[in-house]
Amino acid sequence: MIPVAKPRIGLRERRAVDRVLRSGSLAQGPEVQAFEEEFSRTLVGGRPVVAVNSGTSGMHLGLLAAGVGPGDEVIVPSFTFAATANCVALTGATPVFCDIDPVTFTLDPVKVKELITSRTKAIMPVHLFGHAADMVALNELAKEYGVAIFEDAAQAHGAEVHGQRVGTFGEVAMFSLYPTKNMTSGEGGMVACADEGISRNLRLLRNQGMEKQYENEIIGYNNRMTDIHAAIGRVQLTRLPQWTEIRRANAQFLSARIAGVVAPVEAPGYKHVYHQYTIRVENDRDGFAKALREEWGVGCGVYYPIPNHTLPSLKGFAKNVDLPETDRAAAEVLSLPVHPSLTSRELRKIVKAVSSLARAGT
Repeated sequence: MIPVAKPRIGLRERRAVDRVLRSGSLAQGPEVQAFEEEFSRTLVGGRPVVAVNSGTSGMHLGLLAAGVGPGDEVIVPSFTFAATANCVALTGATPVFCDIDPVTFTLDPVKVKELITSRTKAIMPVHLFGHAADMVALNELAKEYGVAIFEDAAQAHGAEVHGQRVGTFGEVAMFSLYPTKNMTSGEGGMVACADEGISRNLRLLRNQGMEKQYENEIIGYNNRMTDIHAAIGRVQLTRLPQWTEIRRANAQFLSARIAGVVAPVEAPGYKHVYHQYTIRVENDRDGFAKALREEWGVGCGVYYPIPNHTLPSLKGFAKNVDLPETDRAAAEVLSLPVHPSLTSRELRKIVKAVSSLARAGT
């Protein structure tokens, strides 16, 4: 079976962990600080960066640090992982579900504009599958209506819009470091902030409300990253550029050869980093996926089969919501392997499997 995702952990990561274990300093310490500084320089143009124990923690604390709370509305896509809307709801604010662009699977700015009200605090685009949202149009809306931008960049490390990196558009931007992401720390998240005020609030919130031990300034959480995780992340960060180019090359190989399905698109002026290579199968997606796995040994995944606005946990926020492109995507998308560990033989096998099943009408 060709896995749909495959974390790459090597000798350098193991040595980094051993270095931390030998130091005796395991909790948030010098490795975390170094990781924050290196991530800042490498991916978000020097913006302040705060490391936390997960991407979800990062977005939750980022929203709180930026002042989101009860009475506020935040416009989010429904076609994404539930953590996006969960983070809004956990602040006491209301997630407002919006439809997507059918080509990029990201927020449709036209639909966003229709949802802005006097209670709208922010727009939260998700740079889904590694392709950035339409940040030009969304930024224009944010300026026109005086609302914030919060970026969910969990899947988009290094993605660009006309030469500008994701994570540098909004007041807050979160990157996930879960094992299957384009880079990992084992588990964790990084939050890029527009200014030092937000980053300081976030640092307080992640550490029981204190910068100095026992001098608690606010009520906070324990969402710290360990030095063990940071050490892994520092190594992975150095490998990210090469891995990204391999992902892009793998995607180009697949797109040039696969037939019978709708391949993913890289919009003009954008840099897609292909966290997922997501096709559309317009007829019997689930049967197609089953045949890929069982008949061809090609792993695949559906991200995401249930729109957030229909989930039992979130549908209370979505009365009388009609999101046709979201519903269609949830019924048709299928993600194929694109990770950097694929061999040329495996890539050819994926092409043959997908094209053969498409021709057969499976």
